[in-house]
Amino acid sequence: MTPATTLGELADRFGLVLAGDPGAAIRGVATLRDAGPDQIAFLANPAYRAQLPTTRAGAVVLRETDREAAPGAVLVSRNPYADFARIAALFEPPVPRHAGVHPSAVVDPDAVVEDGASVGPHASIGPRTRIARGAIVGPGCVVGEDCVVGEGSELVARVTLVRRVRVGRRVRIHPGAVLGADGFGIAMDQGAWVKVPQLGGVVIGDDCEIGANTTIDRGALGDTVLEEDVRLDNQIQIGHNVVIGAHTAMAGCAAVAGSTRIGRWCLIGGGAGIVGHIEICDRVTINAMSMVSHAIREPGTYASGTALQENDLWRRNAARLRRLDEFVRRVNARLNPREEP
Repeated sequence: MTPATTLGELADRFGLVLAGDPGAAIRGVATLRDAGPDQIAFLANPAYRAQLPTTRAGAVVLRETDREAAPGAVLVSRNPYADFARIAALFEPPVPRHAGVHPSAVVDPDAVVEDGASVGPHASIGPRTRIARGAIVGPGCVVGEDCVVGEGSELVARVTLVRRVRVGRRVRIHPGAVLGADGFGIAMDQGAWVKVPQLGGVVIGDDCEIGANTTIDRGALGDTVLEEDVRLDNQIQIGHNVVIGAHTAMAGCAAVAGSTRIGRWCLIGGGAGIVGHIEICDRVTINAMSMVSHAIREPGTYASGTALQENDLWRRNAARLRRLDEFVRRVNARLNPREEP
């Protein structure tokens, strides 16, 4: 059974203002719609405010402006989503791991597994690789040669670090992720492709999180770099020699081509595509499914693409779009008859 805590304990621990019974027991977390009397919910998105008056939650984490609409106890927060995340973490404690190397794991004689590290079943650790104190290499992981897994980091399961990957402290990498595979470097010569050797590595800063089945290629010469506190969702592709600035977050299925630099505190929406060899400045938001084809030098929110439409309307607009260039040329010819089209 999940251990209980009280509203008073939560308020004290996270510096929140409590209106309600400090002795009320909380045993879990849930949404406003589904929460019961022994669970805590939160309100951050105004779209869900209509659910607040009828919630059965034992308490709700919310802003001061929403306080009067709550039917019961509240914990007033400046950032309800972040404080709810911290509270929710109390109800999913980390799975205990035993330090040491599992008998089925294979560790190269030239590798170093420091005291307090954990290497799980069927994991493989390559030559000249170091697994730091408190790091966890989960079941089925493959860590190749010349890698580092920093203190307190976790490769959850079936993670592959191919070669020359340096993972900082407190990094979490989810199942199926592959870091340090060859970047897509090929040169055409006399009608055939010549593979360009990928001689660099991958550097992951402290406190990053990398989602399931995400891939990060190693650099061709220098390194592919994620600075500290970068958060990548599932199924993202990061090309060789990309640099992603600190505190940037990217949603699932986004892709970044090689040698692009993304600034700090950026938000990249799901399915967005970013071409190679460009630079995006700090504090840029790219909306989902956008295509970024040129550098962005000013902070702000950017989007591209065509919004969803009824199919017949979309087909008509697409046909008109194909004729747009011809139409512009005809307009210009009428406005400026002496200029060549």
